[in-house]
Amino acid sequence: MRSILCFGDSNTHGQVPGGTPLQRYGPAQRWPGVMWRELGPNWHVIEEGLSGRTTVRDDPIEGAHKNGRSYLTPCVQSHMILDLIIIMLGTNDLKARFNQPASEVAMGIGCLIHDIKELTPGPQGTVPEIMVVSPPPMLDDIKEWEPIFSGAQRKSRELALQFEIIADSLEVHFFDAGSVVECDPLDGFHINDRAHEALGVALAQEVEAIGWTRDSE
Repeated sequence: MRSILCFGDSNTHGQVPGGTPLQRYGPAQRWPGVMWRELGPNWHVIEEGLSGRTTVRDDPIEGAHKNGRSYLTPCVQSHMILDLIIIMLGTNDLKARFNQPASEVAMGIGCLIHDIKELTPGPQGTVPEIMVVSPPPMLDDIKEWEPIFSGAQRKSRELALQFEIIADSLEVHFFDAGSVVECDPLDGFHINDRAHEALGVALAQEVEAIGWTRDSE
C-alpha cells in the first residue's frame, strides 16, 4: 500500500463556497477522498487541509499556526512513511496584509519542497515523490473578501506559471488545478463539490502516471 499526504488550505479542507471553515463537504466529496476512490484500495490518502494556511508566513491576524512551514515537519514525520506529498497552497499568501507577488509565493512553495527533501520521509529513508498543485485562479468578484484579498485576483492568475517554474527547477511534479476546475461564484475563491470531483479524478490520473518503480514498505 502506498501513502499520499495532501497538504493544503481550505480547498483541501473542503470548505463550502460562501460558508465558514465549519461548513465543509463530506470526506467522499472532498478531492482527496475522490482521488482515493479513483486510486483504489492499494492506496492510503491522508488529508491535511487547514483554512487560511499559508506557505511560509505567520498570519498576524489568524495566528502563527496558519504557517504551513511550521506545521509541515511534524505533520510529515507523524504520517511517514510517505510515497507522495501533494502541496496545494498559495491562495492565502495573496492576502493584502502579506503584500507578496506570485513569484514570492512560489518561493514559499520551494521552501516546503526543500524541507520535505531534507526530511526524507519516503520508503527506506528516501525522498518521496512531490507534486505541486497550483490553485485555480480567483474570480474577479470575491464578494465581501475584496478588502482582504485586494489585488489578489491578478496575482492568482500568475501562480500556475510561477509554481511550474519552481517545480521544474526542483525536479518535482506539477499540476495546474485551473486546467480542470474554476472557483465558485458564491465567494470567488473556493471550489464547489463538482470541482472537487473533477479535481480528484484528474489528480488520480496524475498520480497513476508517475513512474512508480520502487516498492513501498
